[in-house]
Amino acid sequence: MAACGLDFGTSNTTLGADARLLPLEGGSTTLPSSLFFDFETGGTAYGRAALEAYAAGADGRLMRSIKSALGTDLIDADTSLGAKRISFRAVIGQYLREVRRRAEEAAGKPLDSVVHGRPVHFVDGDDAADAAAERALEEIARGIGFADVSFQYEPIAAALDYEQQVSREELALIADIGGGTSDFSIVRIGPERRGRAERAGDILANDGIRVGGTDFDRDLSLSAVMPLLGFGSPMKRAGLLAPRSFFLDLATWSRINFLYTSKSMAELKRVHRESAAPHLIERLLGVVEEHRGHALALDVERAKITLSGSERTTLALDLDAEDPEITAAALVDATGSLAGRIEARVRDCLVQAGVTAQRIDAVFLTGGSTLLPHVRAAIVGGFPEALTIEGDTFGSVGQGLSVEAARRYGA
Repeated sequence: MAACGLDFGTSNTTLGADARLLPLEGGSTTLPSSLFFDFETGGTAYGRAALEAYAAGADGRLMRSIKSALGTDLIDADTSLGAKRISFRAVIGQYLREVRRRAEEAAGKPLDSVVHGRPVHFVDGDDAADAAAERALEEIARGIGFADVSFQYEPIAAALDYEQQVSREELALIADIGGGTSDFSIVRIGPERRGRAERAGDILANDGIRVGGTDFDRDLSLSAVMPLLGFGSPMKRAGLLAPRSFFLDLATWSRINFLYTSKSMAELKRVHRESAAPHLIERLLGVVEEHRGHALALDVERAKITLSGSERTTLALDLDAEDPEITAAALVDATGSLAGRIEARVRDCLVQAGVTAQRIDAVFLTGGSTLLPHVRAAIVGGFPEALTIEGDTFGSVGQGLSVEAARRYGA
């Protein structure tokens, strides 16, 4: 029996076995959590290949951020694939089955047992929905062939990865800011603790919030892109604005496809007729009719990433309007409240652990959104005396899960 650790992320997925991450797409150990269903060939592309097929204009449907369905009513809902329908549960199963197949091919052996990573909270403030999300993920894992399935919190997995490199005992704050959630743990780690079978006493606190990279994409899109399509524009009837729901769906990765229905198109055409700024709503209609929502979202995501290291960037949106320039300051203005919620949750984690900020020896950062300067400042700003440790941005959780898998199940 061979064991593995699986980090199924909102944006990217990794899988580790034998204390190493396995290549899942070419030589890369990360596989974007994306599928493209090709209507012409009937085939399915995964990861970067899915994004490339969509960008090339193939006739089909892109699905991304599918993990976001866990903990919501969407997990048991169906969605259209051309003339067919498929459940979100089945989409996640199909994606993870492909991840397992690729990992087994790379490992050269079957992988029968899995330690699945999970956020501290799939859903904020709803224990029943949180339990249902874990139960659904376990059922999916068993459905694709894993005989043994267990779970570990993602920040604890990252702590296990960090612990492999420390030479002294530390009290560490682990911050994992992923695509869908932000998770934190305060953990005692050290070379003498690594070999212990029972580590519950080393975990002082676990906390998290359903805020991640896709939320930063959404708020940046609502600020910089959606006004060009009519967001906030007036209707002919005094005091009314264009319905907000269309723009929220278009700015939210997991909801874009809900606009591509005849019902949505009929409602959008009604809004166009009743709009006091019909030229803006006409742009929105064009984006929806041409199924360009994911292309816009990709442009916004790229701009966000660029602004993590640059002062400004220009979005080439291919609209009949001047391409908007976005500054790093504008990104902070649009998403500062999200960073504030992350900062507040870090403080909550300290309270839960019963320690002061001065007791923290190191802050370990992993997850793509830790590259955003204002997010990073929100996490480390309260710990001026602690070391800031850069983890593998997309691989620390998967690596730590593989360590845990070996401990629980053997190699």
